[in-house]
Amino acid sequence: MLLIACPWCGQRDESEFTCGGEAHIQRPPDPDALSDPEWADYLFMRANPKGRHRERWCHTHGCGRWFNVERHTVTHDVLSVYRMGEAPPDDRDGDPS
Repeated sequence: MLLIACPWCGQRDESEFTCGGEAHIQRPPDPDALSDPEWADYLFMRANPKGRHRERWCHTHGCGRWFNVERHTVTHDVLSVYRMGEAPPDDRDGDPS
């Protein structure tokens, strides 16, 4: 079980949260101009790395706010938590994986 530190409520159990997938995915500025394969790529294709990964989470059974979590996908260690709209913390070693 993960312990996640909500930026507003503090550390809580994973069961209070909902993962919203990969963070920092930008919606295309003109979706109507995209082909079906390009739209499918935006909707479904994600990095899914082994290692460090940035995700969106919602404190569903708490304050209801969205925020970002940087988590290691192998160890499940929560490396950092930051609010939506904030820049992600700098990588210490320069390698996001």
